[in-house]
Amino acid sequence: MAVVEESTRTGPARTAEGTHRRPGRSSPLPVLLALDALAAALAAGGVLMFSHRWYVPAVLVPLWLLFLTSQRMYGPGAHADYLRPVLRATCVAAAAAGTAWLFAPRDDLLRDALIALPLAAALTLGLRRSRRARMRSGSGRGGDAERVLVLGPAESAAELLAALRRGYSPGPQVVAVCLTGPAAPGSDTDGPNEAVDLLKAVRRTRCDAVIALPGPELGSERLRHLSWELRAAGVDLLLAPVLADVTPGRLALRPVAGVPLLQLRAPRLSTRSRVPKELTDRLLALLGILLLAPLMAAIAVWVRLDSPGPSLFRERRIGRDGREFTLLKFRSMHRGAERLKPGLAHLNRYGCDRFFKIPDDPRVTRAGSFLRTSSLDELPQLFNVVAGHMSLVGPRPLVKDEVARLSEDGSHRLLVKPGMSGLWQVSGRSCLPTDERDRLDVSYVENWSPALDLSILLRTPSAVVRRTGAC
Repeated sequence: MAVVEESTRTGPARTAEGTHRRPGRSSPLPVLLALDALAAALAAGGVLMFSHRWYVPAVLVPLWLLFLTSQRMYGPGAHADYLRPVLRATCVAAAAAGTAWLFAPRDDLLRDALIALPLAAALTLGLRRSRRARMRSGSGRGGDAERVLVLGPAESAAELLAALRRGYSPGPQVVAVCLTGPAAPGSDTDGPNEAVDLLKAVRRTRCDAVIALPGPELGSERLRHLSWELRAAGVDLLLAPVLADVTPGRLALRPVAGVPLLQLRAPRLSTRSRVPKELTDRLLALLGILLLAPLMAAIAVWVRLDSPGPSLFRERRIGRDGREFTLLKFRSMHRGAERLKPGLAHLNRYGCDRFFKIPDDPRVTRAGSFLRTSSLDELPQLFNVVAGHMSLVGPRPLVKDEVARLSEDGSHRLLVKPGMSGLWQVSGRSCLPTDERDRLDVSYVENWSPALDLSILLRTPSAVVRRTGAC
């Protein structure tokens, strides 16, 4: 068994000699409890602005923590996946408040709940999101990430490490990889030496869990023995199916004849499951048009005054099921920009024909430069959403030439409407490699859920303000 020590989490802690350092690692539980209690206390403060019932903070804080606990908000990985549990906790709390009102029909109770619960949910999400951003930036390296050791064949281990590296939430810190493989002649891979080597690696790295990958060397009997050995060492054993780009919501443990099997649910692509999304998209887009009409009118005038030509740029794009539609954007280039494209092809930062983007593009107007980096040039696409050609969230809208070059997997993106925002935008936009942009779009289609849409919509404003990937 070959043991390779490394660290794949962003911001790994290492000593000057290159070995891993674990300085007083503390559990994230107290931090999460403190943040959620603070959110509930601030929400209670909001209630006190409208009333003077002093008991509200004393009741709301413990009850809010209790509701979050009921949704397993403080278990393993709670710092990474919190949106849906918080929403479920809010619904449970609202149901509890409604039940209490039935037995004690007081209007002040109902009013307090209507104020406190949305505030508590929003503040909890905001504080946890702030903590996640701090961890990802490296400022929160305090050692609360789970330290794991990966055990399995080299190819499967490489796939898992790649999936962890491109994760978009704080993941575990991989401190070592133990590679399994065919036994040498005359050796016993299931013998005591291998177990001793693994336990030595576990003690040396001081890991919290071992992620075991499927392979011929890790049969059911070997895994059973391994679980007992690790239990004695106080280390968890995790089994990884190495299913890239699959959200937890699509996985379910399904017992069959006493054998636990992992079920992979099919993507949600039926028309019936997407009716609420269609209605929500069009209503929110219509509301956005009404609220942003003065801003869009001002931008249209600015574009016209900045350079000759129309305010809007129209381009044929491919939508759901390969149907063409006219995409609307505020014009950001001088007239005749397409005629200059062949002479600038050698500056294309993608180096391929599918995407064309060059730094300091001379075809971009002064107004267009600001509109692009702020994403304001995409506001007219709200009309595309109202017309039913696009969604608020979805894959990138492609032109016909791009669709012709899609792979078989990439063509799955045409099963849904393209979106104004998406995983591609909140994860880096045009600064992402071509294959990564394609992977994110296909991942969105396969793992779509209302919660995923909500998560992307909540992340979009900060991505726009930070100008993430606007390059």
